[in-house]
Amino acid sequence: MAVRAVRGAVQLERDEAGHMDEQVSELLTAVLERNGLTTDDLISIWFTATPDLHSDFPAAAARKLGIVDVPLICAQELEIEGAMPRVVRVLAHIESDKPRADIAHVYLGAAGALRKDIAQ
Repeated sequence: MAVRAVRGAVQLERDEAGHMDEQVSELLTAVLERNGLTTDDLISIWFTATPDLHSDFPAAAARKLGIVDVPLICAQELEIEGAMPRVVRVLAHIESDKPRADIAHVYLGAAGALRKDIAQ
């Protein structure tokens, strides 16, 4: 099996812990489903959040989904003028037999505008 990386993002409507949990869970579920993955295929996941999100750690949603034995880390995105607000991004390292070109990167809702070149 090869090590691959899957990208994704979602824009939150508001900075509330329950809403973040819901949206990040939806994003992670879509990443797994669209790539035919189980939690056993996960190596690690990096989460970033824009500086305007303070209500919770995005990784908390992964733990609630049962992703408990995978290393997770959260970091803050750069604060760039004009950047899309309230965005959680994910970079998941996975084991997969899929060629790199067949990996489905998941950008939900308005976050699809961030990477029109790879969003599926």
